[in-house]
Amino acid sequence: MFCKNCGSEVSENAAVCMKCGFSVNDGENYCRNCGQKITPGAAVCVNCGTAVKNIVSSEQKSRVAAGLLGIFLGAWGVHNFYLGYQNKAVIQLVVGVVGLFLTCGIATTGIAIWGLVEGIMILTGSINVDGKGVPLKD
Repeated sequence: MFCKNCGSEVSENAAVCMKCGFSVNDGENYCRNCGQKITPGAAVCVNCGTAVKNIVSSEQKSRVAAGLLGIFLGAWGVHNFYLGYQNKAVIQLVVGVVGLFLTCGIATTGIAIWGLVEGIMILTGSINVDGKGVPLKD
């Protein structure tokens, strides 16, 4: 375990860092798991992937809602709009709508299959974060 203020290694039972005097839970400069410097405002350590900040549950999107949206409305990209993947969602929406008229629904069927697969991947946990990198809640 490492001090979040100075990055020095501290024992698991320590309440205070012996080097800087801060509580081991205070500070946002270093990762508690690997001791590497943290980018200001980061939610996750880029070195080890450990969450740096506690994620407020109200920010988390529902895995079940996103998965069901993908399964039932995937041809229109609704699940990706919900999760915050705006570019992918717009592509799915445009191809889904235009495909109805230009390809007699063939392109729309392809996009629907894409949405179905993503919906299943969301429900099984293969896709487990939203567009901001916040983990999905169960």
